[in-house]
Parts: sequence; structure tokens; C-alpha cells
Amino acid sequence: MSEQALLADLDALAIAWQLHEHDAVYTVEESAHLHQTIAGAHTKNLFLKDASGSFWLVTVRHDLRADLKALAGVLGAKKFSFGKPEDMEALLGVTPGAVTPLAAINDKAGKVQVVLDTALAAHECVNVHPLRNTATLGLSGAALRAALAHWGHEPRISDIPERS
Repeated sequence: MSEQALLADLDALAIAWQLHEHDAVYTVEESAHLHQTIAGAHTKNLFLKDASGSFWLVTVRHDLRADLKALAGVLGAKKFSFGKPEDMEALLGVTPGAVTPLAAINDKAGKVQVVLDTALAAHECVNVHPLRNTATLGLSGAALRAALAHWGHEPRISDIPERS
């Protein structure tokens, strides 16, 4: 699905959003300068595959260092590893650097389980990519949850364990 179709779908759901254009960013470190100019919670996304072959998209705050071993236990999954870029593109229609929970709109088969960090799910402004890494889209955690549910991806809300 195109970004325009995504935004039209958000509009049809009466979801308020704000789009911020910027240069391409591929990592959290590269996006750090945006945190001063774009208000709200900034995120990073982990595209994971568990030992049983299931795919997961975990969205956490930008500075959280997730403990993948503990996370697998919390979610009742088998050992996590990072998913391959070709799987990400096939399932979510995005490439590394542009990963976003909004890409669940492209997973019509429901093969990717979406997980949101508890704090983000309740935040008044969550910043994610709009299917590309040259912009940031801000919407409320409640709106993000509603959009995901509408697309058949009711997110799991979880406290994400941190590495110490």
C-alpha cells in the first residue's frame, strides 16, 4: 500500500496525525537530532523471527535496549533473532530503516504479530515512519492501537524488558 493510501485510511478512521518531512534516517542514532524539533515519544522497531518461524514487529521507545531473550519469555515465543530484510519487505512492504508499526496495513495475511511497549501505547504522541524513512508521522498511542486493530493486527501491549 502506498503512503497516500495509508494516510487516506487514517483519515477515514478519523485518526489525527501530523507529518514531519526530513532527510533520510536509517538508525535511531541518525534520528537523534529530530527529537529536539519533533515533540512526542520517538520509537524504534524490531522486526523479529522466533524459532518456530513466527514473525514479530516490536515497537519500543527509541532509547530502550531490549533484552530479546527475556522478551521471548514475556511474549511466550521461542528464541528471537532479527528477521531478514527480504522477509520484512515481503510481509510488511518496507525496507530496513523505514520499519514502522503502520506497515501492518500491508500484512493482509496477518503473519506478523505487532507488539507495542506499554508506555507508547498510552502516550499522547507516538512518532513512527509513514512507510518511508524520510518523514515522521505523529499520532496518539490510542490512535495507533485503533488503526492496528482496524487492519486486523490488534497489538499486544507489553512491558518490554531492558538489557542491563
